[in-house]
Amino acid sequence: MSQGADQADDRRHGERRIGGGRVGQFLVPEGVGSARALGHRAGQTAGMAVSLYHLAVDAHDLPALARFWCQVLDWKVLFEDPEEIVIGADETAYPGMCFLPVPERKAVKNRMHIDLNPDDHAAEVERIIGLGARRVDVGQGEDVTFTVLADPEGNEFCVLRPKRSLID
Repeated sequence: MSQGADQADDRRHGERRIGGGRVGQFLVPEGVGSARALGHRAGQTAGMAVSLYHLAVDAHDLPALARFWCQVLDWKVLFEDPEEIVIGADETAYPGMCFLPVPERKAVKNRMHIDLNPDDHAAEVERIIGLGARRVDVGQGEDVTFTVLADPEGNEFCVLRPKRSLID
C-alpha cells in the first residue's frame, strides 16, 4: 500500500499521520494540534523510540505478589504461566508489572521503588495495609508527607500525599 493510501485510510478513521519514518510516526485524531504542540499521544512522544513497558519484579511467590498488586492498583492479571505473571490496567495500557520467579527472598533495601499517588493518603495507607502491606522505616524520619510501606515480599514503596503533576 502506498503512503498516500495509508494516509487516506488514516483519514477515514478520523486520524492523520504525523512525522515520517517508522520511529516518531504516530496517528493523531483529526482536529488535534500539531505533533510539536501536542508533544505526545497515549504515552508515546514524537521522536521517541522507547517507552516504559513493564516494571519487572523478582518474586518468590508470583501469584500472591501479583494478586496483592492487582488489588492495590485495581489492575488484573493479563498473562500467567509458571515463569511470569503480567498485570496491568488492560492489555494496551503501559506500563504493566511483570513478576518473575527467583528462589531467594529479598535481602536488602530496593534501589528503585514505586510511588503511589492516592486521592486520600490516610485511607489508602490503611486500605493497602489491610491487603497485606506493612509500614517500614528506611530512615525517612517523622516529618515526611509520604508513608513507606512494604509489599508481602518486603519490596518498599511509598504512598505519597495527593499530587497534581510529576513535579508537584
